[in-house]
Amino acid sequence: MIKLVACDLDGTLFNSNMTVSDTNTQAVKNAQNNGIEFLIATGRAPRESRSILKDADLNTGFINLNGALVFNEEGKLIVKHSIPTNKSIQIVNLLHDARFYFEIVTEKQVYSENLEQRITNVAHLMVDLNPLLDFRQAVAISAGNKTITNMKQVPSFTKLLSDPKIEVMKFIAFDSRGHEAFADVKEELAKLGDLVVTSSSSSNIEINAVKAQKGLALLDYAKLKNIKQNEIAAIGDNLNDESMIRAAGVGVAMGNAIPLIKDIAQVTTKNNNEDGVAYILNQFVKENQQK
Repeated sequence: MIKLVACDLDGTLFNSNMTVSDTNTQAVKNAQNNGIEFLIATGRAPRESRSILKDADLNTGFINLNGALVFNEEGKLIVKHSIPTNKSIQIVNLLHDARFYFEIVTEKQVYSENLEQRITNVAHLMVDLNPLLDFRQAVAISAGNKTITNMKQVPSFTKLLSDPKIEVMKFIAFDSRGHEAFADVKEELAKLGDLVVTSSSSSNIEINAVKAQKGLALLDYAKLKNIKQNEIAAIGDNLNDESMIRAAGVGVAMGNAIPLIKDIAQVTTKNNNEDGVAYILNQFVKENQQK
């Protein structure tokens, strides 16, 4: 019997328009009404993920920033894993030297040194996640997305990190050339130690403290709820979902998931434009009712 479902956002609960369909919304509510807790597990920051879920009229717990922050359904922070400031400065220097566009994410804010580059890079990410989407359409969606308006542009990350109040939870770096572009910098990041590098698409890398992983956060959350591993399902599509797909009793790959995720998952559902989340949630509800 499934009692807890952790679900990614981009490429999973979100469709190509970066919204939650009515079908997915109703399926989540139906699952919740039938005793299944629905937990968002995303690389996104709390502010932006909450805003979109609020628009969809959904109330859930959150694993944010790949597990750097975890909140229960009441919005109470129960886990925090930040990157130390001295290590954050080293990461900034590495990414600057490699000439990547990147962002710094804290609990309350996402920071950019260039919002115009942000729009372009997120558009590339959207096309990567949704191949049927035209790049110009993606730019328009990216520019009008709440994520952009919620971001803060700063003149210098180095200056930002001189503020003792700034606590870095995640870095995200972009490059439309794909993962090969990050090979050298990933080697340098590994030398710093106590970091984990994942990805939510082929055009980015996400850098967290080593304990900030979706799988670890999911198991910790379930333990607090007295939910067993075989009562957990996890739904995802990309590399930053790997740890939770492996950790869950039932790993679910989206139809649009990368091959690795499909290989390690027990089940593959429909794609994110075919309401794949709704499809598998309805299956879980049906199977629970038969037990």
